[in-house]
Amino acid sequence: MRWIRRLATLIGLLLVLAAALGLWYARQTLPRTDGQLQVSGLGAPVQVNRDGSDVTHILAQNPRDAWMALGYVHAQERGWQLAFNRAVMRGTLSEFLGPATLETDKLMRTLGIRQVAQRQLAKLPPDVKAAVEAYSAGINAFFASSEQALTPEFLLLGVNPREEALRGAWWDPADSVGWSIMMALDLGGNWGNEFARLTALQVLDTPALWELFPPYPGEAPAASADLGRLYRELGVFNKANGTATSQAPAAPQAGWRERVALDLRDWTDGFGFNENKGSNNWVVAGSRTQSGQPLLANDPHLGLSAPAIWYFARLQAPDAGGLKGMDVIGATLPGTPFVVLGRTAGVAWGFTNTGPDVQDLYLEQINPANPGEYRVPSASAEPAWERFTVRAETIRVKGQADVTHLVRATRHGPVLSDAQAQHGKVLDTTRFVLALRWTGLDDEDNVSATLASNRAQSVEQLLAAFSTFRAPMQNIVMADRTGRIAYKAAGRVPLRAADNDIRGVAPAPGWEPRYDWTGWLPYADTPQDDGARGWIATANQRIHAPDYPHFLTQDWAPPYRQQRIETLLEATPKHDVASMRAIQGDQRAEATLRLLPHLLKAPSTHPLAEAARAALQGFDGVMRADSPAPLIYSAWVDEFTRGVIGQRLGKERFESLYGKRLFRQAVEGFLESDNRAWCGVQGCPHAAGEALSRALDRLSAQYGADVAAWRWGEAHPALSVHRPLSNVKPLARFFEVREPTGGDPFTVNVGQYHLDKADAPFANRHAASLRAIYDLADLDRSLFIYQTGQSGNVFSSRYRDMSATWLANKHRTLSLKPPKWASELSLTP
Repeated sequence: MRWIRRLATLIGLLLVLAAALGLWYARQTLPRTDGQLQVSGLGAPVQVNRDGSDVTHILAQNPRDAWMALGYVHAQERGWQLAFNRAVMRGTLSEFLGPATLETDKLMRTLGIRQVAQRQLAKLPPDVKAAVEAYSAGINAFFASSEQALTPEFLLLGVNPREEALRGAWWDPADSVGWSIMMALDLGGNWGNEFARLTALQVLDTPALWELFPPYPGEAPAASADLGRLYRELGVFNKANGTATSQAPAAPQAGWRERVALDLRDWTDGFGFNENKGSNNWVVAGSRTQSGQPLLANDPHLGLSAPAIWYFARLQAPDAGGLKGMDVIGATLPGTPFVVLGRTAGVAWGFTNTGPDVQDLYLEQINPANPGEYRVPSASAEPAWERFTVRAETIRVKGQADVTHLVRATRHGPVLSDAQAQHGKVLDTTRFVLALRWTGLDDEDNVSATLASNRAQSVEQLLAAFSTFRAPMQNIVMADRTGRIAYKAAGRVPLRAADNDIRGVAPAPGWEPRYDWTGWLPYADTPQDDGARGWIATANQRIHAPDYPHFLTQDWAPPYRQQRIETLLEATPKHDVASMRAIQGDQRAEATLRLLPHLLKAPSTHPLAEAARAALQGFDGVMRADSPAPLIYSAWVDEFTRGVIGQRLGKERFESLYGKRLFRQAVEGFLESDNRAWCGVQGCPHAAGEALSRALDRLSAQYGADVAAWRWGEAHPALSVHRPLSNVKPLARFFEVREPTGGDPFTVNVGQYHLDKADAPFANRHAASLRAIYDLADLDRSLFIYQTGQSGNVFSSRYRDMSATWLANKHRTLSLKPPKWASELSLTP
């Protein structure tokens, strides 16, 4: 017994020691926010103060030091975020995650983000190059220092940037340029829509295709070509495997690296889709506000992550060293040295995604006599051929030999079908490949425009600043202290020939010159608005009148959110900050009200059908978290879509398309027209009833038989995922941030879900990544919030301290003149 007691005592002491060491380590990972730190490379001391809203104010004596200090602070607060994003962008994930992430690395290497960034960097104006160089020096200075321990992700995954940072080479200026390209890739893509149409045409004719992918309300299909006939006559489909397969879900026993790989592949597969990638912004003129000065609101919708995509900061520096200064505050993007969304003392601005068609897939025909060549335009009747350009990429793989990946490119761009395995399931890649033409891979940069915006003091100066913005095209609303408001669509959009009968909505024959881009839409001709109505609102809807002479796209978001914003703006004669906040928090779904009558009439003999109908009585379309009605409705629409569209396309083909798109407009058309070609001979009401029965089976299995106790918020939590540790189940609950939410994909307070995620199909994965309200009567009363916290360190109290405020649709103050500092840190040379 004495030895047992001694052993128990020893174990207890070891546990106490381990806890003490863990606590000591956790404290070592926290950034110093008070006192003084020496940072090699600074030209003069920089003050880094945090205010009561936890906004970081960087007060420098010259612009170069301000940018360097921001790089240092981003590395302090978001070191792992920088490391992970760098690996994605460079295609080096397999160096620490092993072979599971090879497909993701191959895609990034094929796109050539790193090479494009280096070409753009070489052409940057001197002041912009100085900014990215100084910022990179700040990141490297942090990682070269032993002042702060690295967060647990670095230790768990064996990533150590220290050696390269000591040489000033871990993060380089091209990484900052590259991350701006990555944001354009995430927001500005539609190659997935083109491939989806190609996939569907394996089993549909062209008229049925347009029923499945309806054009924007009131418009005809953008393509006049008979696409189904075109592809059949060319013989593009893989007859040996005529079914597009979806990404197989990870088995419950799969290792965490495999789950990481599937998560990343799903994420990168989404780069080519713009459905469900939306935002809201609006600006109200002083004639419609209580103060007599404009109000501007913005809530960009992005994938929710922990830490958040944004970091709020201020950059202040006078003109010095031949560089123009700035004083700007707002949302910075870790990886770049600028405020992307925010304000100066004189002007505020906000973005939503425009979503023009700036990506075209080209079918490139392979020379049957020489597979190293592809077909190009010919002046004669005989085909002409040109060699693929080929670049060898060496990918280091943890635990295995290096992998050589050959990147082919045509005159249009990189061959995507060499990097996306799903393409070979549809396309006969022995005869054709798919090449990508995308504005984001051109040599002109975005970062110059962003720096210019940080120095603007008026709407006029902002309009000039964004004239060089390239990708992704953004709907920009703006307001200044003189009372002027304006809207401008800023970004590069290709022009297409008059005889282009495909217009970028599906892959086009790459050897026919009529499908090539013919030039660029001039900035003066992109949509704009000076706010004659007293307000301007955008929510990814069609941004131009039906008689606009230029083609931008037909893949606009349905206008539900924009129409709801307009209704609420019109309903209040004089707006204030409170009314702006109320609109941002609105959860009424007009799309729900459109389909609700079909649900209420759906015949079902399910034992819970009457209870479900009782729960739906009086449902006003407000997608409340504490109500069962939104859950019943959402599950019913999901089951109807799976039953009707899934049956027509085939299970595997349907699953390869579903999730990233909802097919909601198609469902509306089927139900309202009782389209029996899709619903079956018994009609759409019968299909709706069958869907209700399946939905009730599914919901009762998960939530029990008491329908009144079901809650939309339980099925629809806002899920801010951590990459990659959300995929390590014992760690996920510590690194993820979850909050029960209302809303859905069609509410102003948006809550997008991905229905292909079997573990949590209704989880809110794409929502307001920040909310901001700018009051031009007193810009220091402006407000902001986002869904996690400023820190990216799971041990910090600031890792998730904004989440409850965000959930409640409340805010923090965004001021250039805070009443006091919560902390004061001096960075010295």
